[in-house]
Amino acid sequence: MNILQRSLVCLSLTYMASAGLARAQELPRSTPEEQGISSSAILAFVEAADQQIDTMNSLMIVRHGKVVAEGWWAPYDAQSPHMLYSLSKSFTSTAVGLAMAEGKLSLDDTVLSFFAEDAPAEPSNNLKSMRVRDLLRMATGHQAEPNLNASDAAWTRTFLAQPVPFKPGTHFMYNTPATYILSAIVQKVTGQTTLDYLRPRLFDPLGIKNPTWGTSPQGVSLGGYGLNIRTEDIARFGQLYLQKGEWQGKQLLPATWVQAATSLQVANGSNPKSDWDQGYGYQFWRSLNGAYRGDGAFGQYCLVLPEQDTVIAITSGCKDMQAVLNLVWDKLLPAMQTGPLPSAGSAGETLKKTLAGLSVRVPAGALSSPWAEKASGKRYTLPANDQKLESVSLDFTSDGATVLLKRADGEEKLECGAGAWRKSRAVLANGRMPVAVDQPVAAAGVWTSENTYTVKFCPYETPFYRTYNFQFEGDKVTVSAESNVGFGPNKMPSLTGTLEPAK
Repeated sequence: MNILQRSLVCLSLTYMASAGLARAQELPRSTPEEQGISSSAILAFVEAADQQIDTMNSLMIVRHGKVVAEGWWAPYDAQSPHMLYSLSKSFTSTAVGLAMAEGKLSLDDTVLSFFAEDAPAEPSNNLKSMRVRDLLRMATGHQAEPNLNASDAAWTRTFLAQPVPFKPGTHFMYNTPATYILSAIVQKVTGQTTLDYLRPRLFDPLGIKNPTWGTSPQGVSLGGYGLNIRTEDIARFGQLYLQKGEWQGKQLLPATWVQAATSLQVANGSNPKSDWDQGYGYQFWRSLNGAYRGDGAFGQYCLVLPEQDTVIAITSGCKDMQAVLNLVWDKLLPAMQTGPLPSAGSAGETLKKTLAGLSVRVPAGALSSPWAEKASGKRYTLPANDQKLESVSLDFTSDGATVLLKRADGEEKLECGAGAWRKSRAVLANGRMPVAVDQPVAAAGVWTSENTYTVKFCPYETPFYRTYNFQFEGDKVTVSAESNVGFGPNKMPSLTGTLEPAK
């Protein structure tokens, strides 16, 4: 065998090994009926979610280790990562569990033992007694979340300067900065960011490709938020916990940690109908019906149902997070049977077709208007405003429009399909949606009246969309905008711009 032949054989073996690894990492697929749940029940859930929840982004149901249903509401898709927000916390918790298994820290280590250089000159007794387990179970003793951005000081120093009026372990308070401190501890004891520490121990074995995680000014993974992965990656993570830390014959995470992290560690309410009052573990919420979950703002869920051997991954941009879980309990839970069901027949085909055709709703209206020719290519100057929006212009074509929003700190160029989603990339210079520059985006536009062009704009790696209305009258345009969800006001005050004179 010559050198070329040996090289080809090596390449072939490498390819086969890689392909085999890829296949091994994929979650297997199955029909719902084979895993004891009817296609009609899943269809009822999907239809109800599509009608009642604004806005679903994705869904994956895993039963007995096999994917039985998966769907993405266009422009969302299977390959795009998604902002997890506080679902990131469960991954930070996992890093702590792994570091404990490696003997790098313990639940009873005090927080100050890791950050002596950042401690107040005279720390309180409550601060001295705060331990890793208190961070994990959101029982730090704080009365209010520390504002880590309050000064230019290191975030760990700002956290430790916050008063601790309650004895740690006695008072539940949801505390995202506490999760950041967990991430900082992981970095302190391992010499790696939480993201890099988890790569060979969690992300790579689960087949989670290209995870990204934002960092603090000190270069620490944000911990409590900031992780971006795909829907199936969320499902794999849930399946790992459902399998008590075992993955493809290897114990990635100690079963004792899984049990502790997902058990009730602190009480947090008494409402029997609320999934947010069932107790809290180590960065996991206890849920109704014996379930537990990691979740994030605006409806990012990794829901694990041990009694039903099921994992449900959902991403969404909704205002009422309980409403999504209520649909799971009302539509899916009663349909889960212990054994296989008869073939679905036409119901199975209807479910497949529905899942393949899901879409975030685009505005309804006409595809053309006399105003398109009048306004096309014109630039309108806007008065000074908090949005730093200086001018707008729209260029109309037969198949859509290009909207250019000029801001004090850059331009946003939105490529709009005519009544249908059009994907592109845009530099998002400013606005209420917390997205980075150069994002993949999608937009659709229609004439909702003869003189009003409406654009729905979706950066589809986030849970957000924004609806713009451009109302033309004479030589003026009035611009208004509203986002589906957000941490602040969702509506932008209307601005009236004046046509710039021709040059």
